[in-house]
Amino acid sequence: MALPYVLLSAAVSLDGYLDDTGPDRLLLSGPADFDRVDAVRASVDAILIGAGTLRADNPRLLVNSPRRRADRVAAGRPEYPLKVTVSASGALDPEARFWHTGGEKAVYTTDAGAERLRGTAVADAAAVVSLGAVLDWRRLLEHLHDERGVRRLMVEGGGTVHTQLLQRQLADEVQLVLAPLFVGDPRAPRLFGPGAYQGGRLRLVESRSVGDVVLMRYEPTAPGAAGAAVPADRHWLRIACELAARCPPSRTAFSVGAVVVAADGTELARGHSREGGDPVVHAEEAALARIDPADPRLAGATVYSSLEPCARRASRPRPCARLILDAGVRRVVTAWREPDTFVEGADGSAVLAGGGAEVVVLPEFEEAAREPNRHLGAP
Repeated sequence: MALPYVLLSAAVSLDGYLDDTGPDRLLLSGPADFDRVDAVRASVDAILIGAGTLRADNPRLLVNSPRRRADRVAAGRPEYPLKVTVSASGALDPEARFWHTGGEKAVYTTDAGAERLRGTAVADAAAVVSLGAVLDWRRLLEHLHDERGVRRLMVEGGGTVHTQLLQRQLADEVQLVLAPLFVGDPRAPRLFGPGAYQGGRLRLVESRSVGDVVLMRYEPTAPGAAGAAVPADRHWLRIACELAARCPPSRTAFSVGAVVVAADGTELARGHSREGGDPVVHAEEAALARIDPADPRLAGATVYSSLEPCARRASRPRPCARLILDAGVRRVVTAWREPDTFVEGADGSAVLAGGGAEVVVLPEFEEAAREPNRHLGAP
């Protein structure tokens, strides 16, 4: 199932706190960063906060700029993004500003929370969606994507929500603002809580000053495990599709890109079809050839290929599915199953599965993977 692009947004003090313990909210950002956040809000389809943030901050979650709202309308979008809150208990204040400003609202809750909200003013102001006996973040995101058309979701807090999304490997990006002050009170709320997070290092995408604060944007890099897809899988498969577009054109072979990534998110190699002047080299073959066969990281690596690795080929003795298995790789993520254009009944996934490898198909990338092959008339 497809999920929205999930962007976590937060501002923290130099010692990692979201707020202090005073009666008023601690303003960590300044006017320049508030305007930046407004621009990000205007770019997304929905904004989500947890019930704790709703109670503590009583936010409106609006796009404040009239120009940005007008641009949304001109582009055929609602004036305001969908506003979403999450509450397992359903204990929500109907007088909160959240319900009385902006456009559409939604509450994601449990069966018990939905029963509590039945017939209340909150249920009149917002769509109430039950996720079952317990809150299930993946199911929530799938519902936003499939039922509400949300492709980009901005999450503005609080710390518990951010922690849960990161620990479940459901966040595509972290936008973290570092404010030049200290809180120093251990009772104050922190951005991230204890627990198991993804392995490896995050990738720093951007770092810049915004007034007197610093914005840092990070992306996860570590692949998923077994058949579960995570945001980093989408990042790497997107790169594989971009590599496919670099292939020298051919009327007799597909254009394919491939990337090999270690379990900690380290890129081991990349390649694309017909690179280096070799008219028959395949993308996975080219990438694997750049890695020492004795590299112990191969056993935990993932191969990302824009097209399903081949099961049979005439130009070389071993097809790419067999090369992957022989290298010790046991996880492959692809965008597109190989059509019968050149090899009838090709089924590289079956070869891989028969060798003990897990194959994950992300169909949302199929169009990008097909694009460099349109001239072949592949179905």
